[in-house]
Amino acid sequence: MIRKSTVALATLVALVAFSGLWQTVTLADTPPVNEKSAVQPLADPTALAAKYPGQYETWLATAEPAEPGLSRYKRGYDIDGVIYDKMDEYPFLALLLSGSGYALEFNEPRGHAFMLEDQLEVEPARLKAGGSCLTCKTPYAPQLQEKLGSDFFGGSYQEVLSRIPEKQRTLGVACADCHRADDMDLQISRGFTLGKGLQALDKNPQELKTAELQTLVCAQCHVTYNIPQNEQKKSVDVVFPWQGSAWGEITVENIIGRIRSEPALAEWTQAVTGFRLGYIRHPEFEFFSNASPHWQMGATCADCHMPSTEVNGETISDHRVRSPLKNGLLGCAQCHEDGPEEMRQKVFAIQDQTVSRLIRSGYATATVAKLFEKVHVAQTEGKKIDSGLYAEARDHYEEALYRVLFMAVENSVGFHNPPEAARILADAAGHAAAADRLLRQALDRAGLVVPARIDLELEKYLNHRGEKDRMFRPEHEIKDPLAEPRTL
Repeated sequence: MIRKSTVALATLVALVAFSGLWQTVTLADTPPVNEKSAVQPLADPTALAAKYPGQYETWLATAEPAEPGLSRYKRGYDIDGVIYDKMDEYPFLALLLSGSGYALEFNEPRGHAFMLEDQLEVEPARLKAGGSCLTCKTPYAPQLQEKLGSDFFGGSYQEVLSRIPEKQRTLGVACADCHRADDMDLQISRGFTLGKGLQALDKNPQELKTAELQTLVCAQCHVTYNIPQNEQKKSVDVVFPWQGSAWGEITVENIIGRIRSEPALAEWTQAVTGFRLGYIRHPEFEFFSNASPHWQMGATCADCHMPSTEVNGETISDHRVRSPLKNGLLGCAQCHEDGPEEMRQKVFAIQDQTVSRLIRSGYATATVAKLFEKVHVAQTEGKKIDSGLYAEARDHYEEALYRVLFMAVENSVGFHNPPEAARILADAAGHAAAADRLLRQALDRAGLVVPARIDLELEKYLNHRGEKDRMFRPEHEIKDPLAEPRTL
């Protein structure tokens, strides 16, 4: 049977975020809470250690790296100290994301303990959305948003960050993100984002069952979201593109449709095509909850990522939230009889299939982007391009692009929903092939000869990126695991 996580346990990532803290911290327009104020004892990360020692101990472990090699594709924070950038792992992303901050630096995450630290160290262009970027990164976000209103989203990153007490400006997930202060029951702390998203699914946030909350507290942040902008290109909100979807059926088609139909959700301009586009960001909840095998069996995020563990003779939910691959697959053992190594190989087999499909569809989509570049050059030279073929090709291209991005940034590498991963990437490949055919036809009608193989010029997109002047690290590239070996 699937274990239901103990609700009354503090998400020890917290320590800082309980009733006394929230009642006494003031987010005034002038300086943040003084270090000597009465709130300081409650803001101390050791404040709850005595009451919840096991949870506190496992939370502290979120700052510890794992043994290398436990995960084949998510190598974000191991004891070798190497940080992996997605542009190095999947070079086609540097072309597809060109023009965005993500193309400059997009590191694999180190985990909850480093959420804010990673933001403070990332390429500055990644923080152009200002305070919106703190929505999921600090337990102070709900109070900041309530206090500042639209200024929370539209204010500069540093402005909003400065409203957090100085000693807590690098604190990641905290107890109050997931738990109520009075009775430690699970709660949705971000009504201003997830609460609105659930209403779009006709799901009442006030009538959630415990098992639903064991996934939804994670879905406050492990979702895709958009940051709409006003006419001055200033952030005005953080929204989940769930309109048109249903509980247990948030489809990639509806997400894409929502993004493409709302001009305010177009957050960046793709350099290679000049197209104004939206983002898809880590859609773990949407992908998992869309009728995945584990979702249908009633599994929750906590079941797999916070399995029961014993600390000093006490059985608790492990608050060192991480991939089961890096936790001895303890969550799997609750339901599966296979041994850890056998389960690991099954996970790898699923992920190999996903990565192979992602790489193939990704390069096919990148090829289409370069074909659009050729079309645009031809137009500037006075060549007439069939507008019907162009429009149809662009439609297919954007459908392919969003699907590739969806799977490239979903952090389970397909495991959360293997059948859906295969379907999404098959559709991506199909849309890319259709766009490729249409553009070649348009260029041929314009009297231009197009080579069968298009030079993607990846070096142009991979090297000298951003203020850090990042260079491509070929040793980090992930190759197609299912590619047939070449013969001489």
